[in-house]
Amino acid sequence: MNNFQIETAQNVNIVQNVAGIGERILAYLIDSLIIVAYVFIIIIIMSIGDIGDDLSFIIAMTVGLPIFLYHLLWEMFWNGRSPGKAVMKLRVVKLDGSRPAFSGYLLRWLLRIIDISLTSGALALVTVLLNGKGQRIGDLAAKTTVISEKIKISFNQTILVDIPLDYKPKYPQVTVFTDLEIQTIKNLFIQAKVNGNHNVVLKLSEKVAKVMEITFEETPILFIDKVIKDYNFYTQNI
Repeated sequence: MNNFQIETAQNVNIVQNVAGIGERILAYLIDSLIIVAYVFIIIIIMSIGDIGDDLSFIIAMTVGLPIFLYHLLWEMFWNGRSPGKAVMKLRVVKLDGSRPAFSGYLLRWLLRIIDISLTSGALALVTVLLNGKGQRIGDLAAKTTVISEKIKISFNQTILVDIPLDYKPKYPQVTVFTDLEIQTIKNLFIQAKVNGNHNVVLKLSEKVAKVMEITFEETPILFIDKVIKDYNFYTQNI
């Protein structure tokens, strides 16, 4: 399942980690097991007690209400999660990443009848696969989706960089830094380049050079890039 990026009215880019089909199915199965266990316990309790037919009907209707409203109540009061979704680290959110209003939860819950109940989940499965944003019919109507909150680390979020086999380092002083410090330098460097913040790169290069006790001759951008690559060279060849 691909991730997708949206831009809010405040020009903030949000990358949504769309929940996979397998994760959503497992979450659904967990919720189903909880419902089955609840029904089983109620049946045992009712079978033990001597309850008349009229009273049994009233009790059945009363205890059946939480089952009927299970997904709506959990998602509404637990910030887009049901127990199954919580176990799988999934959450229902709006497409801009914010919390849906009650009407959003209600709409996607009502359309569960078409998405899941009447079609045994087949329509929801096909819609999610074709949509690309993790949306079934209910999500399309409510403008919501289901995201995964599992932390995914990309290559850019590590200290690793690609360096050629014939790479020649220049600054052995980079070994004064720790992995965490180089990771911080790399993160600041990448973010500054993306945002075009040349002043940040300049200040970063001056600070790095001061710690290394050197004077660099390259441009600030080339210097920081060299520092990151040199650190990878020396630490990978120890």
